[in-house]
Amino acid sequence: QVQLVESGGGLVEAGGSLRLSCAASGRTFSRSIMGWFRQAPGREREFVAAITWNGGGLYYAGSVKGRFTISRDNAKNTVYLQMNTLKPEDTAVYYCAAARGTKWTMDTNEYDYWGQGIQVTVSS
Repeated sequence: QVQLVESGGGLVEAGGSLRLSCAASGRTFSRSIMGWFRQAPGREREFVAAITWNGGGLYYAGSVKGRFTISRDNAKNTVYLQMNTLKPEDTAVYYCAAARGTKWTMDTNEYDYWGQGIQVTVSS
């Protein structure tokens, strides 16, 4: 059974930092594009960041560029999202996902596997 499990979320004050982890099990994703998405109440799920299989390609939404960093450790089958200088508008449920193909994409329909999501709340 393939599982993606996020951890590291929680409540933080504006300006603070959190590091999300996404541990995969059931199969290796070492050749997969991995992405992070988020969904705030009443809004559609949106792309946050993606990383190619070897970490050579990093892609970010404009709203998080310069503040968030995506990385991966293929030996641990784990993807990370370091979030710095957090803002109240970053409050959302964050999801990690594994893409179907080998080209990066921000289209949620191109991601086959999803974690259950983890809450990140940034207080002002």
